[in-house]
Amino acid sequence: MGGLTLDLRPGAGLGAFNLGMPVCEALAYVEQHKSLFDVVHVKYNDEEPLQMDLVLSFPEHGFHLRFESRSQRLRLIEVYDVQRLHMRYATSSIGGPNTAATFVAVYALFGPTFPGTYNMKRCIYTLFYPGLSFAFPIPAQYTECCQHREAELPLEFPDGTTPVMSRVCIYDSAVGGGVGVGAPLKIALPPQLPPGSLYMEEVHAKLAEELWFTGGGQHLPFGASPQDVWAELGRPCGIHQKQVDPMVIHSASDPRPRTALCGDYFYNYFTRGIDILFDGQNHRIKKFVLHTNFPGHTDFNCYIKCNFFIHVPPTGDGEEIDKAAYTGGLQRCITADTKWSEVQGILGDGGRAAIQTQGSVSNPFGPTFVYGYRNIALEVMKNGHIATVTLFQSNV
Repeated sequence: MGGLTLDLRPGAGLGAFNLGMPVCEALAYVEQHKSLFDVVHVKYNDEEPLQMDLVLSFPEHGFHLRFESRSQRLRLIEVYDVQRLHMRYATSSIGGPNTAATFVAVYALFGPTFPGTYNMKRCIYTLFYPGLSFAFPIPAQYTECCQHREAELPLEFPDGTTPVMSRVCIYDSAVGGGVGVGAPLKIALPPQLPPGSLYMEEVHAKLAEELWFTGGGQHLPFGASPQDVWAELGRPCGIHQKQVDPMVIHSASDPRPRTALCGDYFYNYFTRGIDILFDGQNHRIKKFVLHTNFPGHTDFNCYIKCNFFIHVPPTGDGEEIDKAAYTGGLQRCITADTKWSEVQGILGDGGRAAIQTQGSVSNPFGPTFVYGYRNIALEVMKNGHIATVTLFQSNV
């Protein structure tokens, strides 16, 4: 597909893709504009998803969106094939299949700037503007010229030709150094969140007791009512009944018939990465489900990542934890980024796992493994990362 034109906004974004936006917002926009973005590749490190960017790639339009893996926020936009994408800056266009994006054209459009840098190994000259960089390959016969004239702008080669742009990077202008080809790409970070933002708000949990939201200071204890939840968190994104409890067969003390429908119901807070389960008879909170939103799980992009901190007392028996220790790092803690091997070091051996297939043998991501402890159950992916955490009260 050709002919796509996106506004180039140095230090801010490209088209509707804004630096700092969560990956779920980007995917929602793509979903709403399928006619423009009918081919999208989601790229990530399957074994170590926190070690590399989460990338949305648009091969037909020649650009990547790079999301920082822990916060899942857009840190860098990379146009790697400028002939596939028309970019509009002010009233002028650059790139596309019919217009060569030459050094002279770029310099004329964006104006004077400081001399760029020359990467001798890659034979790439990079020109920098605030929140924006352009990469120009230098032909082999002229690399010697650039090596000895790094302080000058290679507007023209000795034969009268001019370098042609091969790549554009858009990043937060607060980055101290220039972001260019190779290792410098890694220094781009998402912009700071605006004041009052609840994205990646810390959610602290005391086993068998409550959740505490640091952004707004809300407390939600087990046994709270739906009215309490509405008052603290606002209207849920969704409400649905839990039709069947698939784990009830494992509970020897549960008197309900094994085929009975379950009257319990969920409040879904997708934008907080949390589900809250209410007992269908007394309408009180009985479980919290916290989601990590890792790629490679069937629930990916259904929830924003919950930035949780589950504090485990030294004895593991639910003893009192000082509220001041919530953020003081004094307690053993399980977070959304904690791996299963580390969890076992905190909670002990998880025993045999229940296999979770998400109800489909054709699930492309394969099964997950559920390990149960007193007051907590963890769903673990094949790569050892936590997919969900379910908190409950074992003595209720």
